[in-house]
Amino acid sequence: MYARVWEYEVQAGEVDAFVSAYRAKGAWAQLFARAEGYAGTQLFRHVDRPSHLLTVDLWADVACWQGFLNRWGDDYGELDHRLHGVAAGGEAVIEGTTQRADAPAD
Repeated sequence: MYARVWEYEVQAGEVDAFVSAYRAKGAWAQLFARAEGYAGTQLFRHVDRPSHLLTVDLWADVACWQGFLNRWGDDYGELDHRLHGVAAGGEAVIEGTTQRADAPAD
């Protein structure tokens, strides 16, 4: 499994719009669902700071993510541009593969 985790500090007046766009069935998930290997999106909101959010996009592997970008990259850029005012300042926290907790260390 390949995960892309992003962190956002959203303006108070934009939180509802952000949640709508970034939730499991939001605009991003709908775009990603066009591609093979998309495994879902999770949205996490900080308990004490409701404007602090994390998104986790899951893919079968990095090749599926790259395939999505190759096929739908223009649409990705367009949606990113359209939502810039809602989610300006997002930062990638991590992009990488998952490791099972019971798997032996390398």
